[in-house]
Amino acid sequence: MIGAGHNGLVAANRLADAGWSVLVLEAGPEPGGAVRSGEVTAPGYLSDLFSSFYPLGYASPVLRELGLDRYGLRWTQAPDVLTHLLPDGRAATLSRDLDRTAASVERFAEGDGDRWRQAYRDWQDVSERMLDTILTPFPPVRGGVALARRLGVAGSLRLARRLVLSVRELGSELFAGEGGRLLLAGCALHTDLSPEEAGGGVYGWLLAMLGQQVGWPVPVGGAGKITSSLVRRLQARDGRVVCRTPVSRVLVARGRAVGVRTADGRDWRARRAVIADVPAPTLFLDLVGPRWLPPRMVEDLDHFRWDGATLKIDWAVRGKVPWRNPAAAGAGTVHLGADLNGLTRYAAHLATDELPPDPFLLLGQMTTADPSHSPAGTESVWAYTHLPHRQSWSGDDIAAHVERMEAVIERHAPGFREAVTGRYVLSPADLQRENPSLVGGALGGGTAAAFQQLFLRPIPGLGRADTPVDRLFLGSSSAHPGGGVHGAPGANAARAALARDRGVTGSVYRAVIGGAHRAIYR
Repeated sequence: MIGAGHNGLVAANRLADAGWSVLVLEAGPEPGGAVRSGEVTAPGYLSDLFSSFYPLGYASPVLRELGLDRYGLRWTQAPDVLTHLLPDGRAATLSRDLDRTAASVERFAEGDGDRWRQAYRDWQDVSERMLDTILTPFPPVRGGVALARRLGVAGSLRLARRLVLSVRELGSELFAGEGGRLLLAGCALHTDLSPEEAGGGVYGWLLAMLGQQVGWPVPVGGAGKITSSLVRRLQARDGRVVCRTPVSRVLVARGRAVGVRTADGRDWRARRAVIADVPAPTLFLDLVGPRWLPPRMVEDLDHFRWDGATLKIDWAVRGKVPWRNPAAAGAGTVHLGADLNGLTRYAAHLATDELPPDPFLLLGQMTTADPSHSPAGTESVWAYTHLPHRQSWSGDDIAAHVERMEAVIERHAPGFREAVTGRYVLSPADLQRENPSLVGGALGGGTAAAFQQLFLRPIPGLGRADTPVDRLFLGSSSAHPGGGVHGAPGANAARAALARDRGVTGSVYRAVIGGAHRAIYR
């Protein structure tokens, strides 16, 4: 395994379960990739350093099947899932209590409470099969067939239409008022898609409905508990994780991956497979090299699109955040800084390579979600916003945008700045330095846009973990189904490696996959 991010550790565990001898090589000083935590703001204040709040992880059949609760992983939740604060001070709240959510959106438009209930019933009808479809290798035959049987022809066509709608269009079809629409739109902007972009609606619908169904849980004791449970599980099966060992080259002989070379010049042989939990351009262009790739594939990689950059701030707050609207006080996640049209303006600035003058913030109140994050009566807080994806950022630009972000919070929570006792800023360059897979501060391993999803992820092809190099598999968020902490790319890569290795079945597998790659990249 190249990389000990959560996808790499999931793949390693799946292969260890199958009896394989597994070695994970990690460039950094500790495993976890973007699933780590630490004290960076002030003593006694724990921060989730990159990712936080894991509805997909909690609901993921991939992680559930690993039984991580037996290795120390426990979940907890804030009283409310999400509150979206509008510039005029109003709030829409998503709660695991369906009546509470319905009452919140009803205040924006009569009948929207019932409309939210209907949207949730629609989700409940398809949730299990849809998650199975999303999180399994492409094409998702088993889950797709089950979903089609459940919905019938007419229902399947309606669902297919919903999956390609923008979040603005979906919200306007489902709700009359801005409350329900904003809950969807704010969730969609956890990706790099604008409210007008095709396919954005499904992300908003998925995250909002998961919030209604299971909440947005966090691990007790920080994000790093997901990583530590995966590592303990792997070690219990004799798997090894070696840190501070960056891979510099995938070793290829006669078109087959036979191991890796690390930066210290050592060669590590792989008898069965090499799986890479690194971004697709890094794997193919840097670690493999164009020599072993079809020229057409190298050309396609020139068109790989990263998701937007990220600027993240963590704060230690001596008390609770002094929100003007108390609806935000009990929410684990708070969206603030824009109404629906404001979200569109914000996204337009990003699309035109400009810094948004009024940034939209996604803010996490970690102690509200898990009291172990800071002393009683205080709050460990983070917020992030998206930036255009650039090669570099000046210190002045970052400092000015940090000021804008804090000004947004101050407008909604007067006195916030005075209550801050510690602050830690991660610019896009800082994020990449701390985790080289977060290229330019991109968190998703590539854009969530429709042109780079399914069989188009990471480039036009099969949408599978297999690569043109035999026994080399892509198991990062650059592979289908993409970003998020759910483990599916790693599990899919492990499944592909196992299929490749199985005797006669493996021979058929190699012929089919090899023929497909030759047809695509000739």
